Amino acid sequence: MEEIFDVIVIGGGQSALACGYYLRRAKLKYIILDKQAVPGGAWLHTWDSLTLFSPREYSSLPGWLMPKSEHQFPLRQEVIDYLGNYEDHYQLNIQRSTEVTEIKKNEGLFYVHTLQGIFKTKTVISATGTWENPLIPMIDGIEDYKGLQIHSGKYQNPEKFIGLKTLVVGEGNSGAQIVAELSKVTSVKWSTKKEPEFLPDDVDGYYLFTVASARYKAEKEGKPFDSSQYNLGNIVMVPTVKEAKQKRRICIKWNIPSAIR
Repeated sequence: MEEIFDVIVIGGGQSALACGYYLRRAKLKYIILDKQAVPGGAWLHTWDSLTLFSPREYSSLPGWLMPKSEHQFPLRQEVIDYLGNYEDHYQLNIQRSTEVTEIKKNEGLFYVHTLQGIFKTKTVISATGTWENPLIPMIDGIEDYKGLQIHSGKYQNPEKFIGLKTLVVGEGNSGAQIVAELSKVTSVKWSTKKEPEFLPDDVDGYYLFTVASARYKAEKEGKPFDSSQYNLGNIVMVPTVKEAKQKRRICIKWNIPSAIR
């Protein structure tokens, strides 16, 4: 392509759309390249019951509030619908089904190579996220285990696990929500490096927003971030986790040394 863009954004999720909003407002020549065929970003690949951790007013993209939901935390499909409608609302310049394979720089320009051709730009913003590169730690005996093994990025719903003894590894919000859901249909244990810490029932994802903002502010000002005052690892008490904890369906095995027994 002979056209030269001011900015090319790689990825089509929340971050990319927020960038598109400001690039459009600044009247810059930009394009968003997304390898997915439809809007939704990483939310297209999450499990069916995943919800936001925070109310809509703390999760909206710039310029346009997420519509009200009947639920305390907007559902997965509500988020996907919002992202698609956001693109349409602002008529963001997005080219879909376009996978970036390589980026080269020559004489002050970036050459963004895709399966659909080469795009030229003065600036590149990477908004690809981490969803496609999950961390799967090597655990003693993992290659010999013949049962079902999946990362949370591939988990969809509890149907495949009905009646199976299941181990969920990882103490974050993803682990907590999957454990809570599986505990309704099967025997499940939760393996963590340290004892999970739950936010109080009346504290929602706004707390995590506040912590992330404080960390960003400290880094921007070149000041140390005192993590002892905050804990980004705390688990948000979304309804499914709250119910499972109250009914004592969560069985935790923590502080396990080198291998899972």
